[in-house]
Amino acid sequence: MLTRRQRKKFHVLEIIQNSKIPVGASHVRNELAKLGIEISEATAGRLLIELDEEGLTRRDGYKGRVLTKFGFRELKHLEMQHDRMEYGEEFFKILDGKTEKELIDVLIARRAIEREMARLAAQNLTPEIEQEMKEIIELQQQDAEKYNTSQYDILFHKLIARAADNKVLETMLLMIRQDVQLASALEFIRKQVNSSIVVDHKKIMEAIISRKPDAAEEAMTDHIENLIRDVNNFWMNKHKL
Repeated sequence: MLTRRQRKKFHVLEIIQNSKIPVGASHVRNELAKLGIEISEATAGRLLIELDEEGLTRRDGYKGRVLTKFGFRELKHLEMQHDRMEYGEEFFKILDGKTEKELIDVLIARRAIEREMARLAAQNLTPEIEQEMKEIIELQQQDAEKYNTSQYDILFHKLIARAADNKVLETMLLMIRQDVQLASALEFIRKQVNSSIVVDHKKIMEAIISRKPDAAEEAMTDHIENLIRDVNNFWMNKHKL
C-alpha cells in the first residue's frame, strides 16, 4: 500500500509526465487541487526540490521540471503499486480461484511451445532484439527485490517470440497466456517460495545471444520446470497453513 508521501509523489510525477512542457510549482499545485489534494505553492515547490534531490526530476533552465530516466522508472513502479492497492483484493481472489492443476496445465503447454521458441530465437536473433533483451534483464535484475516485475516477464517472453519469428507458435503462446493475471500470480507464488525468476531469464538470454539453440532450449525447459516446482511447493505449503 502506498504511504501518503508516496501517493503525493506518484501524483506529482504523473503531472510532470502528462505535461507537454516543463512544469513549475504553480502548475503542480493547481493539478493536485483537481485531484482533491490542497497544498500551497510553497509546499509544491519543496516537493519539486525533493524530487530533484532524489534524481527523479531535473530543471530545464527556468522553464520548470521534467522527469529524468529514474523518475520515469519510479513513476512506473508507483503506478504498479497504486494498481495493486486498487485491485489487490481482486488479484488475491483470482489467485484463490485457480487450482494447482490449472496453473500446471498452462505451464506444461508453455513448456512444449516455448522451448522450441527459445531454440528458434537462438537461430534467428536480430541485433535489435538482442539489445532489448539485455535492457529488460538489466531492469528486472535492478528491481527484482523491491518491485513486482511480472511486466518484465511478459516482455521478455514476448521478445523471445519475436526473435523466434514463427507466427504459428506465437499465436499458440498468446492463446495460452491470454489470462493477463497469470504472470502476476506466478510471480507471487515464486516470491512466496523464495525463488527468483530473473536467474532463469538470464540463463535463457545468455544461451540465445550466444546463438546456442540446444542450450537455449534446455534453459527454457529448466525455467518452466522450475515454475512447475514452485507451484507444487506453494500449494504444499498452503495446505499446511
